[in-house]
This record gives sequence, C-alpha cells and structure tokens, in this order.
Amino acid sequence: MHVAVLVFVASVVLAAYPILGYPVVLMVIGALWGRPDRRRPWTPRVTVVIPAYNEVACIGGTIENKLRQDYPRELTQIIVVSDASDDGTDDVVATYADRGVTLLRQEARRGKAQGLNSAIRIATGEIVVFSDANSEFAPDAIRLMVEDFADPSVGYVTGDLVLYSAESSVAAAGGGFYQRYEGWLRRLETRVGSVVGVNGGVDAIRRSLYEDIPPDQITDFVLPLRVMTAGFRVVYDERVRSREAANTEIDAEFRMRVRVSLRAIRGLWYARRVLNPLTRPLATFCIASHKVLRYATWAFMALALASSALLAPVRPLFAWLLALQAAGYLVVFLMARNRLPAALQRLAAAPAYFVIANVAFAVACWRLLRGEKMQTWKPRAG
Repeated sequence: MHVAVLVFVASVVLAAYPILGYPVVLMVIGALWGRPDRRRPWTPRVTVVIPAYNEVACIGGTIENKLRQDYPRELTQIIVVSDASDDGTDDVVATYADRGVTLLRQEARRGKAQGLNSAIRIATGEIVVFSDANSEFAPDAIRLMVEDFADPSVGYVTGDLVLYSAESSVAAAGGGFYQRYEGWLRRLETRVGSVVGVNGGVDAIRRSLYEDIPPDQITDFVLPLRVMTAGFRVVYDERVRSREAANTEIDAEFRMRVRVSLRAIRGLWYARRVLNPLTRPLATFCIASHKVLRYATWAFMALALASSALLAPVRPLFAWLLALQAAGYLVVFLMARNRLPAALQRLAAAPAYFVIANVAFAVACWRLLRGEKMQTWKPRAG
C-alpha cells in the first residue's frame, strides 16, 4: 500500500508541475537572470507567406489585411501557397496579382511543410512572416515583429493569438483560456531565453535560418527548435496581435488537439538534437517541462485515478479523492455533451478543456505508437 501512496503522490505532482510548478521556476530564473528586450525600429525587406487549402471564404480578407499593414509596401512581398485548392481560392488570389500578390500553386496536395519549402525558394525578404489563411493581423503586427529581429541573437518571433467567437461553448471558452495561459507562459520563457511553442498563425523567421522541413513534420514546432539548435533565440512579443475564429464545436477542437499533438511529438523526436542537457541545459529543461511532461500528463492522471481506486477500500482519504476525481470527469463528460447549465459551463470550462486536451494527448500517443503520420488535413476540421 505504501507503494500505491507513493505512486499517487508522484502522479499528482508530475501532472501539476507542467501547469503550476514550471511557471514558478521560470519566474525565479527570470528574476535572477532575466534577459532585457533589445528591440528597435528596423525596416528590412519582408516576405509574408500564407498557406491555404480551400479557403475561398476568408483568403480575400486575409490578403487585404496584409496589404493594409503599416509596414512599407515596397519592402513587402506576399506569397499565397495554394495546396491544390479546388474551391475557387486560387481565383480570388489571382485578382490580387496586379497588387503584387504571388500565387504559388501545388498541383497535388502536399501539405503545409512542402508549401513553405517552395515559398522560401522564391522569397526575397530577409525576414519571412507566416500567416494562417484566416489570420487577421493587427495593423502594426509585421512592423513590431520585425523590431524584435533588430536583436542579432533573435532568430524567430511569435506573437499573441486571440481566438474570438460569437457563440458561447466549451471549445471556444476553453480554447481562449488555453491561449491566454500559453501567452503568459511564453512571456516567462522569453524572459529567461527562448519560448518552446509558438503561435503558427502569427510568427516569423530569419530567411537565412530556414531549412526545408520534411512533409510529415509540423513547421511551427520544428522550425523554432531548429533555430534554437543553431544558437539563436525564439521570442514571444505580446505586442504583436492576431485574431482567428475559435472552434465552437468540441469535436473539431478535439481533432485539432490530436493532430497538433501527434505532429508535435513527432517533431520532438525529429529535432531531438536540441534536447542535450550538457550543451543546452536551459533549453532541455524548458522543452522537457513545457512539452514532454505535458504530453505525458494524461498517463499521470490515469495513474492517480488507478492508485486512488486501489487505496480507497482501506484508506478513507483516498475514497474521497477517488470520488472527487470521478465527479470531475463526470462534469467534463456532461459538458462535452452540453448537458450542464450555462453558468456551470463557464465556471468549469478551463478545467474541462484541460481534461479534454489530455485525452487528445493520449489519443495522439496511441496513434504515434501505431506509426500514424499526418501531412494534410481539412481546414477547421482537425
């Protein structure tokens, strides 16, 4: 029984550490050895790359949004990479040719990574900015991102992504809370060195640091890790704002989490050179805390449930702990089925999203063990 108690305590600590303990450690490191901002106004040539697959409903607005940026237009190149779109996306992009927008079409679906690889070959900018096909940048987003690259130690920049929705749902509320938490964590990581994860819809890289990404890898995870391996920093700039519509259906959000997690875990293995505690102790610590342990949290949660169930018949405290866990998982199940009152849904949205995300992590790990890869997907369908 003592072993079961130790398993329970260790499981709870390991499950809580990536969410609660890791930020505390970052705050201590930042207070003692924090790095100052060295950004300043700077206007190099910039290339904006927008990957798209069947985005006819939003691609025009996204292009207009980039054309209205307050960065010098004569220093801005815009490339839209169409991944064999067949819904009229290419026709919309073609109408902007006389305004300097380049359409780069992939005749067969090859995925985002291959699209970016192709775009970089014709990019003329010193800085390459990546935008999702439905990302709405604030008017000063590109200018502010470029200011961060005035620091020669910075190789990659990511901004703040705000998810908006006209509907109230677990997916929208939980996804919004997740983005706010990640933004706070990235501020702490930037203070001590480099952020571990970026917002793929509003990020940028020095073109000189870009290397082709294999088609089955997640670009906005592997590229920053490569930049860190090359000895440059990856920073988060909260001044850089972008908006995207949130998923309002929990099924779509769950599929998205599975997809992102599966590709991120594969990306960790692909870019494993950065995980060297002897040469990069701080980076290894941050990646292990922010990503490795977080993707394993579902296993710690399962161990906590199993060990408390084993101890419940002989120790009353663990009977209460088991009942609390069971009640929590029941609330999450009812929320996913829209069976709870609206007031209770708002109160429990964040913890429910935490549980649902960890179920997605578990599914991703299972698919990884089965050897699954994911190169392409349908927009907003996961």
